[in-house]
Amino acid sequence: MDIPLRTHATTTRDRPEVLRYSRTWDAGVSSIAEARDAVADLLSRARPAPARRSVQDAQLVVSELVTNAAKHAPGPCALGLELLPGARALRVTVTDTSREPPRRRPPDPRRVGGHGLHLVAMLARDLEVTWPSHGKRVTATVPLTADTTG
Repeated sequence: MDIPLRTHATTTRDRPEVLRYSRTWDAGVSSIAEARDAVADLLSRARPAPARRSVQDAQLVVSELVTNAAKHAPGPCALGLELLPGARALRVTVTDTSREPPRRRPPDPRRVGGHGLHLVAMLARDLEVTWPSHGKRVTATVPLTADTTG
């Protein structure tokens, strides 16, 4: 069962251009769609508005990172989103309880699954793994381009 421990969306008062979202799940994630929706909701408030493709790329990165945390870590996990000033990029942070680093599996077009980190690496400008006291933190920075359609 998905039990939300904390859901928080804020706009920083001293820097109103920074939009943030955070969510912690008790054990695993039963709704990856909720994480993708959080990206869409946050980016809908971005100015300049990101292009649709950028929003989809960010949603895919979040989906892959949160899925990996839910699949490979036994305890709580958290999602943090931060829209960088000028809406130039979205910083995605997923924290989980596993001390195992994420591993890219060798490419195999016949395999179902195991392609997530390849996708994240293609779409993110930066991918960093750090180890806080309990588990790991995976941070990806997804570049955003402005919507030029209007």
